[in-house]
Amino acid sequence: MKQNKDMLLKKFAKGKQQETTENNEILNCVIYTRVSSKEQMETNQSLEWQKKYCYEYAIKNKLNINGYFGGTYESAKSDERREFNRMLKFVKASKEKISYILVYSLDRFSRTGDSAIYIASELKKAGINIMAVTQPIDTNSHAGALQQNIQFIFSKYDNDLRRQKTIDGMREKLLRGEWLGCVPRGYSYLKGATKQTIIINKDGELMRQAFEWRANGMTYDQIVAKLGSYGMKMPKQTLTDTFRNIFYMGFISHNLLNGEVIKGNHPALINEELFFRVNELKKTEGFKCNPANDNLPLKIFVKDAETGIPFTGYIVKKKKLYYYKVNKVGIKVNRSMKLMHDKFRELLSYFTVKSSHIEPLKTQLLYTWDNLTQTNTSEKKGLSLQLNSTQEEYRILRKRHALGEVGLDVYQEFKTEMESKIKAVSEKLEDLDKNLSNPKELINYACKLASNLVKIWDLGDFYQKQIFQNMLFPQGLCFDAKINHYRTTKINSVFSYINDLARDTEQTKNGTNHFFDEKSRSVQVKGLEPPRLSAPDPKSGAAANYATPAFCVCKDTVFF
Repeated sequence: MKQNKDMLLKKFAKGKQQETTENNEILNCVIYTRVSSKEQMETNQSLEWQKKYCYEYAIKNKLNINGYFGGTYESAKSDERREFNRMLKFVKASKEKISYILVYSLDRFSRTGDSAIYIASELKKAGINIMAVTQPIDTNSHAGALQQNIQFIFSKYDNDLRRQKTIDGMREKLLRGEWLGCVPRGYSYLKGATKQTIIINKDGELMRQAFEWRANGMTYDQIVAKLGSYGMKMPKQTLTDTFRNIFYMGFISHNLLNGEVIKGNHPALINEELFFRVNELKKTEGFKCNPANDNLPLKIFVKDAETGIPFTGYIVKKKKLYYYKVNKVGIKVNRSMKLMHDKFRELLSYFTVKSSHIEPLKTQLLYTWDNLTQTNTSEKKGLSLQLNSTQEEYRILRKRHALGEVGLDVYQEFKTEMESKIKAVSEKLEDLDKNLSNPKELINYACKLASNLVKIWDLGDFYQKQIFQNMLFPQGLCFDAKINHYRTTKINSVFSYINDLARDTEQTKNGTNHFFDEKSRSVQVKGLEPPRLSAPDPKSGAAANYATPAFCVCKDTVFF
């Protein structure tokens, strides 16, 4: 009677009745294993170890295994993992109710802290518990759930701590001038080196040429096409990023350096002057650059002498006349295209060699080249003897050390000294080996250019003129609006030298200059690069110094 009464009262009870598990009922589970790196996965030891422990736990506790997930490397710092999400989708949608997700430890499940707590909570609502077989916790109680959540939080803390240590180590590496990850195009790591060594590879010269082409006025499309003709495929966007990468200048910039720029241990592919010239083309300091126009090739290339602001150009449509102007508030510099171009032709004429001087000029340049070659040959012989002698001394030192005649401390001291000496002499020999295969052809070509400067400039289109201008005047020109006259501090060292020789040739004809002997001795002493030259200013006649930057006459960049 009492039993029937209890049954009637239960009909009015609230809350969900707790389910009881019969002793013979077998619950279902899945096993999830993971490692954090590819290297750990390839050894496979950790994955097999995790799987073994989870399997033994399932057998011991009479759990039916419905699937294995993971078995690969997935970072636990994010829950956006392919195998992890596949496992979650399976346990929620499985027709056979899954009661447990077995993992080796809770950090194998997740290291995301609050995110892991949320996922565990959602799984628990679906009747699925996370069971760490090495950290068994009864999550059905509040104390057990709290303990599991604390472990999730500590896993995230441990992960953050490791991450910070890794970041600190990476930052220290950068501060030492070492690089992280893949090196830019044109560089490669030296395999087998005891410490990080980055070298310029076979693509390096093409990358350097790309900077030269850009500095000389080539467009990105032209550079991409030109690189393609040499077998190097490079998207336009990649090229844009390349020109802004200070790695090519020998420096390191990285997000971990917090805005600092560090001098790298790798060799510079280009000098700082070339890098800044290339990136000067990207600046817009308060002025707008009109699209390419064959009538205005001097824009941007010419700057106002007083303010340094580049000239831009425009057209008066009614009169169909073109003008150059400095486009900045408070500056009123405005000159006609005809005036600017006539003055530029006048400047080119000053550096143009007379046709009557071409043949003696060629003779002198060949004579100078022969002297340089003879000097290099003598120097190479001396360096070769020095290299052979040092290598033999090094060989004897190694032999004596192997026989126990020389102690380790003495061996190490002299080993470093000899290796440095061998490297320095070898580098000098390599520099002397960089000779032209046909100097006569280059001399003829350079003299032909030097005798037709105005004509070549007149016949070119916008881009050809800009390339030609930048080849002759690497730092551009300044225009003094007060006297309507161009000024420049640097000209191409080759043309400066030719111009200097041509003027000396004329003096020699008049019997006022000992040209051949003096010039040959001068070049012979200073080596391949022409010395700093002085030439009179076209307007005032005063001497102006022209520096000797590392520019060469290149057939690929000049058009007839």
